[in-house]
Amino acid sequence: MHELGVVFYIIKDVKDVAEENNVGKVHSVTLEIGEVSTVIPHMLIDCWNWAVKKEPVLDGAELKIEQIDAVTYCEDCKGTYPTVKYGKICPLCGSEHTYLLKGNEVNIKEIEAS
Repeated sequence: MHELGVVFYIIKDVKDVAEENNVGKVHSVTLEIGEVSTVIPHMLIDCWNWAVKKEPVLDGAELKIEQIDAVTYCEDCKGTYPTVKYGKICPLCGSEHTYLLKGNEVNIKEIEAS
């Protein structure tokens, strides 16, 4: 379960931002998680809820998750398509000369604090 490691990195980054901005309390953190990132949202939330109890500035902060749909680009026909539905082979032209444009990232989108 790598979700706990992901949570530790997120907490570190959020604490750094909180310190740089003289934040007393973080109320929520919104993450963007790619559809094919291998991060399992409900497991991430479970790890988050356990870990934030140990950090005074984050204790009780909610973790909000927004999904980034996976999109693949075809080098032959220059089209894009939904990765999860079609995989590596382009449904537009049948080419295997494709690569992932987006959908494997994990980003901190927003920190709500006071």
